[in-house]
Amino acid sequence: MISSILKILLGVAIGVPLFMWVFQERMLFFPRPLDSRPAPRPNVEEVSIVAAGGVKLRGWLVKGDGAPAPLVIYFGGNAEEVSWLADLADHFAGWSLLLVNFRGYGESEGKPGEKELLEDGLVIHDYAKGRSEVDSERIVAMGRSLGSGVAVHLAAHRVLRGVILVSPYDSIVEVAKRHYPFLPVSLMLRHRFDSLALASRIEAPMLCLVATEDRVIPAAHSRVLFEAWRGTKTWSEVPHSDHDSISAEPGYWRSISDFLKVLG
Repeated sequence: MISSILKILLGVAIGVPLFMWVFQERMLFFPRPLDSRPAPRPNVEEVSIVAAGGVKLRGWLVKGDGAPAPLVIYFGGNAEEVSWLADLADHFAGWSLLLVNFRGYGESEGKPGEKELLEDGLVIHDYAKGRSEVDSERIVAMGRSLGSGVAVHLAAHRVLRGVILVSPYDSIVEVAKRHYPFLPVSLMLRHRFDSLALASRIEAPMLCLVATEDRVIPAAHSRVLFEAWRGTKTWSEVPHSDHDSISAEPGYWRSISDFLKVLG
């Protein structure tokens, strides 16, 4: 009887971490097909960007007022297809908006992974900077949830006018430890997205938006990253919201618009 129990416990002790190791991509990345193609408008252009390995990343450039215009590059969450934002570009205070889906999301080719997403972020930025319609001195990276790690990595490797982080984390490892305290996640995770390791060297101004009722990435993880940030920073809590509903609150858009107006 005792031997059987020990075998069961041993099986669980080995099987659960093994399952997490093998299937962690499926637990972290949730590729979504194209939700709905943005309505054709004179200021909306479909874009295709060639990344490493010849992978084509597809999305939209929503052009703002003036030429060249300042630009916000948006990196979405782990289950987010970004086309929905094209119809909300007016919230960005006249700035242009570049929406490119992660690998495997929407109509983008390839398979998502930490290395691939971080490198793609640099490629997307460099593509945008070379566009004649873009003011290359006024580019802002905006990342939500998983995408906050891509935005932080971009800010650490390119000069940006500012950074907007929505529900950001210190690292995926630390968030996973909170949700799976019984597992050796620091040894298991291949996709670590360690934003905290980069924060102290980033001088770009940062707006940090957090939902007061976020249970996926509790505000404590965002606060650790915020405190480590080297540049000027603004902390904005969005009340009556959680991880998924934060963008439904008027205060969310007001904070973004105000931040962009200050950047000029």
